[in-house]
Order: sequence, then structure tokens, then C-alpha cells
Amino acid sequence: MNYILAYYLVFINLVGFFTMKADKNRAKKNQYRISEKRLWSIAFLFGAIGLTVGMNAFRHKTKHTSFKVGLPLLSFLEVGIIVYPTLNGQ
Repeated sequence: MNYILAYYLVFINLVGFFTMKADKNRAKKNQYRISEKRLWSIAFLFGAIGLTVGMNAFRHKTKHTSFKVGLPLLSFLEVGIIVYPTLNGQ
């Protein structure tokens, strides 16, 4: 895996993690929230792992089935997409 891809994956997952934290803080303060569409956009840009970790760390969105089930499944799918070519010798 090249370094640019590795840096991107670290970056997008940190974005996901801290976005979940920011949304949780906004929810506590009854402020304008980060949309679920934005959260899912980050997830589909390979940030699902960061969002999943953030969801569990901050206990945020854990009652929403789409997040509770969808984010971990998408995380496994993203790991598979990244790891499969490596295992396949490409």
C-alpha cells in the first residue's frame, strides 16, 4: 500500500472520529447538528472505522440501527477492499 493511501486513511478516519465527537458535543448543548448525510458521506469515503470508534467512544448514535449495524458492516467492507489486493498479491 502506498504512503499517500495510508495517510489518507488515517486522515479520513480521524476526521470521522472527531466529527462524531463534535456532533455529540453539539447534541449536549442543543446546538445545530452535523447531518446524518454528512456522517455517512465520511463513512463512504473510507472513514467508517473512525466513525464506528467514535460512535462507541462517545456513545453517540448507538440507538440508531442504521449506525449501530451499518457502520461496523461498512468498516469490515472497507477493510476487505483495502486488504484483499494485498493478500491477492497485487
